Amino acid sequence: MNTSAQTISITHPGEFKHKLLSWANRFGIFCFLDHNGYPTDSPTFDYLLAAGTKRQLELTPQNPFQQLKDFFDERPCWLFGHLGYDLKNSLEDVNTSRPAFIDFGIGHFFEPEILIRVTGNQALIEGHNLNPNIIDEILHENPEQKQATGILSLQPLFSKQEYLTKIEKIKAHIQRGDCYELNFCQQFIAKNAYINPIQTFINLNAVSPNPYASFYKLNNRYCLTASPERFLKKTGQTLISQPIKGTAKRDPNNSFLDHQYKTNLLNSQKERSENVMIVDLVRNDLSRICKSGTVTVQELFGIYTFPQVFQMISSIRGELPPTAHWTDALKVCFPMGSMTGAPKKRVMELIDQYEEMGRGLFSGSIGYITPQADFDFNVVIRSIFYDQANHYLSYAAGGGITFYSIAQNEYEECLLKAAAIQQVFNNNL
Repeated sequence: MNTSAQTISITHPGEFKHKLLSWANRFGIFCFLDHNGYPTDSPTFDYLLAAGTKRQLELTPQNPFQQLKDFFDERPCWLFGHLGYDLKNSLEDVNTSRPAFIDFGIGHFFEPEILIRVTGNQALIEGHNLNPNIIDEILHENPEQKQATGILSLQPLFSKQEYLTKIEKIKAHIQRGDCYELNFCQQFIAKNAYINPIQTFINLNAVSPNPYASFYKLNNRYCLTASPERFLKKTGQTLISQPIKGTAKRDPNNSFLDHQYKTNLLNSQKERSENVMIVDLVRNDLSRICKSGTVTVQELFGIYTFPQVFQMISSIRGELPPTAHWTDALKVCFPMGSMTGAPKKRVMELIDQYEEMGRGLFSGSIGYITPQADFDFNVVIRSIFYDQANHYLSYAAGGGITFYSIAQNEYEECLLKAAAIQQVFNNNL
């Protein structure tokens, strides 16, 4: 088959993005990644859409990263997909006993039929034997104009008091020396949920545009993500991980208070200790695969501004040896320390004990690999999960629990992180 390309000039960016997503929804599988104008060092695109499947791989528990390696090496190409949190069971001597409310499987990757890269006001469409009418199809797409969400009855898995009690039990583990930090999350679930996934994502991305936003459809399951966090990126032989640990609310209508919240975050002993513990964990992970002496902390305690929150982000860099395969880097770093805590094995056991439901794709990763074996993966947080066949919906939020944690404050931080999602549901925009 012949590879061909077409270009579109974009005159109305927001409208085009909506049309593009609506057009892509005809495919059983697609992945949309949007940087929302943030500087992320990504190569030559503002956002990216992969649609349709030429090949696909469903990861299974027996040597999943070897499966991914073999799949790519068979034919190096663009791949898109996800790594589910329960891949941890194949990496450590742990086993999650709790099923996820919405099950995406432990991992799935596909080689797309069609790849659309948008940069500025130009869209480049690439594929094998492209439909000559594809541009007209996209431009004449008429997105459904119905409400984003119907009536949803979202319920927390446990009450506020149960949450506070669990935090105190986790702190007791920390005081006994079982762990140093644990990322504890709570989920909110709804049955009989009916949403328009495209419009819901458009609204979420409008309320909370973030640099690692993604819209991922895997048959009848959807993940709508407004993530501010990068898990791991590879460019050439260079790896960079940018964990987030440390969150503060914003008040954009009051510049004095807004600046005060930012300053308080930078100076918070609790948040700094939480951040540096995860930096040390990431450094240790990268040191297992990178060339000796190349793992460095590029930035420590950077404070970044997002629509709802300030975040404390650190950046760690390392160099892969020529003998390492790109899948080796993902394998040694997954799951990301910002969503587990330290030490990884013990906190993953405790997470399973206290969270009461499997995480599924939440705190996993969505991303892409290029034919040159570069990749970029986000952290799946600030996300809505929707099972269209069973009409299940969920979202989750959490935070790092340390010796300094105050249970009430941790509860409020969870709600703060989920505020954009809740706003989309409450306003029914």
